[in-house]
Amino acid sequence: MSRSNVVDDSASLPGRLPDLPRFRPAGLRVTWFLGALVVLVLVVVAGVAFGPVSLPPGAVAAELVNRVFGTDLDTGLTSQQAAIVWKLRLPRVLLALLVGAMLALAGGCYQGVFRNPLADPMLLGVASGAGLGATAFIVARAHGLPLSTQLLPIAAFVGALAALGATYLLGAAGGRRQGTVTLILAGVAVSTFLTAVQTYVQQRNVDTIASVYSWLLGRLTVASWAEVRMLLPYVVFTAILVLLRRRELDVLSVGDTEASALGLHPKRSRLILLLAASLGTAAAVSVSGLIGFVGVVVPHIVRLLAGRSYRSILPLSLLAGASFLILADLIARTVSAPAELPIGVVTAFIGAPFFVLVMRTTKESAP
Repeated sequence: MSRSNVVDDSASLPGRLPDLPRFRPAGLRVTWFLGALVVLVLVVVAGVAFGPVSLPPGAVAAELVNRVFGTDLDTGLTSQQAAIVWKLRLPRVLLALLVGAMLALAGGCYQGVFRNPLADPMLLGVASGAGLGATAFIVARAHGLPLSTQLLPIAAFVGALAALGATYLLGAAGGRRQGTVTLILAGVAVSTFLTAVQTYVQQRNVDTIASVYSWLLGRLTVASWAEVRMLLPYVVFTAILVLLRRRELDVLSVGDTEASALGLHPKRSRLILLLAASLGTAAAVSVSGLIGFVGVVVPHIVRLLAGRSYRSILPLSLLAGASFLILADLIARTVSAPAELPIGVVTAFIGAPFFVLVMRTTKESAP
């Protein structure tokens, strides 16, 4: 920690640790934020333009500008090409944007709360819990229960909370000295158990196994404006809540005792952040299925490039996660066109080697 990030604040804390430093990390750099935003815009245009039927990127950009800003630029697109943009490509790209942004933001939030660079919705069992909740919801609807599709994220959220609680309780059983290691192992155990339960539910309901199986591998093939509208409120709520409280993660990084002395309530802050991140993860999983490694890869890359302050990590992870998943989806639908790869397979090919690298780096840097 540099001296510029530490300021003596003992005068404002009478009777409490007179030499306690106050953690003041550097803020978000405008250049990083603008750079990530420009990359996202370019990736969105590429995602809409390229596919089994390629469209001129310039024409696609003009079409988007016309619709967003009300201009009248000459795009040169036919009515059929314009329909491809607005009815097929753009909903899918926007859904990938929302899901990627949410998974990356949640991953960064989990890493800050647990102070572990390997913490991730998939590793902590949250995604598996959300998957089980969503699977149970899909099966219940298939059996005739009058459930609205708008309740699907809520069902996934309940499963995510149950999984998170189980992981936390199982990890706490390992003792405080083994907290971070035990937490990851507990998450793997909970995730494996919930996956087994989910497999049992599927086999008991073979009539829905095809749709659930494709959902498990992660998919955006059924993306429409309805899914975008359903997911958007959850993403906006979660993003606002987490980003407004991102400075608390920097304070938590110095330890609970110091954070309490600085006026923060560590348990309350962790609970709020975990609930918000779990809600966002559950909503994303409910529409896209299980897409792994986004929450590990993106925040870690951002941390390497832009520093360790969560004031920078979280907003940049939001933008970078959106770009990452749009590109992954573009690869999924073009690499073997006209067939499509499950997007979860693409993120696994990218994320698994990176996860191994993170583990090796973490081990080598450990005392």
